[in-house]
Amino acid sequence: MLKKRNWAFILYEDSAPENWRELLYLKGLCCAVSPYHDKDINPTGEVKKPHYHIILCFTGPVTYNTVCSITDEFNATIPQPLESVVGYYRYLTHKDNPEKAQYNEEDIQLINGFDATQVLNSMEVFNILKNIHIMIMEKDIREYNDLLEYLMSQDLGDYYNVASSHTLFLNTLLTSRRHKLEKQKEKVTSLSED
Repeated sequence: MLKKRNWAFILYEDSAPENWRELLYLKGLCCAVSPYHDKDINPTGEVKKPHYHIILCFTGPVTYNTVCSITDEFNATIPQPLESVVGYYRYLTHKDNPEKAQYNEEDIQLINGFDATQVLNSMEVFNILKNIHIMIMEKDIREYNDLLEYLMSQDLGDYYNVASSHTLFLNTLLTSRRHKLEKQKEKVTSLSED
């Protein structure tokens, strides 16, 4: 019998219980809910019925029947096992499908600790860290707290998630930068006094 840890299904709001989001929370599973897909087009040119894509992450492999017992409560579609949470997470906004309606990644709802940084591949995390390093230099950020507040104020969700999960690296970078700047300042001061 097929067992997988990660599953996905489609939910139509008009056939789901009114409190479906609350029910998802109560399941205690890590979930990601797509933005409301209300601009998708069928190959025939008709607008698809509006829906949500939902990722369910279990702590270990579970059977199709176990997942069906959950999706049945939501009157949802047949659950699909996921080979790649990364790929499906990207599909929540059609990130890799420019021919489809595009949705805002900030509208993805994360439930019960679903960690979006775990679905970024290592190259994406590397690029985000590189961009954060550039921001630190450009904005002359010297404290980790200031960095997190800046990322939050700019509404950079993925950047904030990566920064908050790479505390040691970024804090070490900021400390090193701060000390370097202080040493340069001391050097300039001692030269001016001579």
